[in-house]
Amino acid sequence: MIRGLSIPHLTAPRVAAGIDAPLLLAVFALLALGLVMVASSSMELAGRDFGNPYHFLHRQLLFAVLGSGAALFFLAVPLDRWERAGPLLLLLIMLLLIAVLLPGVGRTVNGATRWIPLGVFNLQVSEPVKLMVVLYLSGYIVRHYSNLRLHFVGFVRPLIVLGLGTVLLLLQPDFGGAAIMLAIGMGMLFLAGAKLWQFLALGATIFGAMAVIALATPYRVARLTAFLDPWEDPFASGFQLTQSLIAIGSGSWLGAGLGGSVQKLFYLPEAHNDFLFAVFAEEFGFVGVLALIALFLLLVWRAFRIGLLAERGGHAFGSHVAFGIGIWIGLQAAVNLAVNMGLLPTKGLTLPLLSYGGSSLIVTLAAIGLLLRVNWEAQVPVPRVRRGGR
Repeated sequence: MIRGLSIPHLTAPRVAAGIDAPLLLAVFALLALGLVMVASSSMELAGRDFGNPYHFLHRQLLFAVLGSGAALFFLAVPLDRWERAGPLLLLLIMLLLIAVLLPGVGRTVNGATRWIPLGVFNLQVSEPVKLMVVLYLSGYIVRHYSNLRLHFVGFVRPLIVLGLGTVLLLLQPDFGGAAIMLAIGMGMLFLAGAKLWQFLALGATIFGAMAVIALATPYRVARLTAFLDPWEDPFASGFQLTQSLIAIGSGSWLGAGLGGSVQKLFYLPEAHNDFLFAVFAEEFGFVGVLALIALFLLLVWRAFRIGLLAERGGHAFGSHVAFGIGIWIGLQAAVNLAVNMGLLPTKGLTLPLLSYGGSSLIVTLAAIGLLLRVNWEAQVPVPRVRRGGR
């Protein structure tokens, strides 16, 4: 028995039932592809700047090990503890978002203050905030389920938290992180049963506010202009996007082969970070892109399937956690691919499990561990007398 949760005796069939093999297959495949592509896309840059062509690969391997440890931690912690920790999670969200803005605490890179130095790596605060928002909102939905569905006040309360978090993210500024956090929150509230008219009104308000914020800052206006017509100024404001489009187009059907990308040779900025997908498309072609998208679809599908399994078993909190993680990973992957293909303005968002970066990889693997925990507990249905009418 695990403290705080009654679990039957662990037999071999019980262990097998608690492991979602397709989910792990998708995660391991994406992680392996990410390690290969980080090495392929960064060797020239790492050799020039650090004298070691495998510098970024070694660091990404370290992040993968740390992320695996985080996944095991979340797999070991019973969900009811996260459910009870709602107020603490809310406090941590605000502390992180405020701390990064304090002089001497946050680190500024290219005019943005989004990171807190932790020695081994720089923590981008928007990444753990996404995970904590999923946990906090899941607990809120379970505690205020009736009010959320029947009363406008129940719908507005979590939006106040999301709104405050959005403002703090925009002060960094992190427009992409703010947009993803809002989308995660709205998606979770919608799946919980909030009324459609509330979302339409809220969506219109948020869209208008985001448009005003985007147009009020010169560098965001430049990004929007470059996104609409990057070829108008291909050597300045449109340089990154045009190089990405050239890389994707050069991949054709089967690609140039692993290591065969030309655009990664100091042409495409951030080739191992936000624009890793462009290098992948150039080296593996359209067929490889389809396979990559299929892996992300498999991951998101398994997350939603785990959520439905938990819901049917009476694990309301776990079901909303799984739905939130599925929305988060699926949406962030879709936005990153759209940015690389010129369908959306540059957001500064990583491709989950693939792009180089400690914060993104560690937190994403922690979320996978949490998904596995939900699937584990969902194997034991909650007695109907304990389901609270859900």
